[in-house]
Order: sequence, then structure tokens, then C-alpha cells
Amino acid sequence: MAKTSAVEKNERRRKMVARYASKRKALKAVIMDKSQPMEERFRAQMKLAALPRNSAPSRIRNRCEVTGRPRAFYRKLKLSRIALRELGNMGKIPGLVKSSW
Repeated sequence: MAKTSAVEKNERRRKMVARYASKRKALKAVIMDKSQPMEERFRAQMKLAALPRNSAPSRIRNRCEVTGRPRAFYRKLKLSRIALRELGNMGKIPGLVKSSW
């Protein structure tokens, strides 16, 4: 089980990304618009840099829904490899068959 503080911090980041998404999108549109004057684009870039760091989507860490483990994460199932194996052995994941050779 992962530290509760790490899982909660990641959840706060998710909420902050959602809160600032529209503002970030608007500023990035101004920055990427080559028809805008250079000063206007630079001002938008400075405003974007002034936003909180945790409002950037790249700061979110994929974590297992069951254990909170940050590594060996399967995006499709939102589980770590360990949780996937345990739930698969118990028969809790439909369509997953235990394999051995």
C-alpha cells in the first residue's frame, strides 16, 4: 500500500489540473498563434509560467486504484501488476485467465 499522503497529493494535482485547464488552453493558444505580436505572446508565456506548477497535466502520476502503487501501472485497467495478479487469481477481473507454462 502506498503512502496515503502521496495518493492524496496526486488527487489534489488532478483537481488543480481540472481547475486551470481552460486558462492553460487559452494561454497556449495565444502562445502558439504566430499572427499575434511577439510582445502579446511573451506576456501570455509569462502568465502561463505564473500558474501553479501542479496545474500542469504532466505533474499527475498514474497510480493503481487499489493500492496506490505508482509503478508497473496498466493504463487500460488502472491497476498495478501486483493488484492485477491478485484480482485475476481471485477471478474478479472478467476475461482474465491465469496463464502458466
